[in-house]
Amino acid sequence: MPKNYLEAAVEIAHEAGQILREEFDRPAHITYKGEVDLVTQADRRSEQAIVARLTKYFPEHSIAAEEGSGQESASEFRWHVDPLDGTTNFAHGYPCFCVSIALARKDTVLAGVVFNPIYNELYAAARGEGATLNGKKICVSKIETLGTSLLCTGFPVHKRLDNLNIHYYWDFTLRSHGVRRDGSAALDLACVAAGRFDGFWEFGLQKWDTAAGMLLVEEAGGKLSDFAGQPYSLGGPVILATNGLIHEEMRRTALEISKRDPYAPLRR
Repeated sequence: MPKNYLEAAVEIAHEAGQILREEFDRPAHITYKGEVDLVTQADRRSEQAIVARLTKYFPEHSIAAEEGSGQESASEFRWHVDPLDGTTNFAHGYPCFCVSIALARKDTVLAGVVFNPIYNELYAAARGEGATLNGKKICVSKIETLGTSLLCTGFPVHKRLDNLNIHYYWDFTLRSHGVRRDGSAALDLACVAAGRFDGFWEFGLQKWDTAAGMLLVEEAGGKLSDFAGQPYSLGGPVILATNGLIHEEMRRTALEISKRDPYAPLRR
């Protein structure tokens, strides 16, 4: 049995990643949750493996998993599992997706792992112990201005007309070195932690989308908040994650955009 939470998460992420690699080489078996929110056989197989292993190692813990196969308990420990973050990418053969696993105690994330099985990149962090990429310590970038920053964001696959992130995307694109949209929030946050991106923002993400990534950013020396400057709450409606150096400039810009646009999605 694994010695600690992070060790368990790393082991399980590798197991789930192997499943995703196997499925990626096959024609995708796709179904839909609603009109456009798709789910693949890979999502289900990965989640089943993760939940089974977590249940074996930590039978008293709660597990919140995106496809609904988790478990509830009276424990204050809860695992947040995204078995395949970037399902749309996966289904289209675009190799930008990952497994995201994190453990929280009363919404304080204690350990987290984000694993991209295609590039064999494993990001890991335990609270107070720093963040790593394939075992090597990582830290956020040293870029000091928004104008020289590379940013990232994401867009929902459903209710697109209700989410006006395109306004933020347009404005930040003009004010920065560029904005990328890769389709995996967990990987976006991991890349902020590794210094590949300087800032990230998005709306309406679930706890399993951000739990591992937010810990990576914190442990790599970055900063998280909402647009008003309040600490980001796990599962909150707005997340802003940066290297810390551009945080206030980016936050003020986002807040300015939100005030200029009365339909900005700053609420659920």
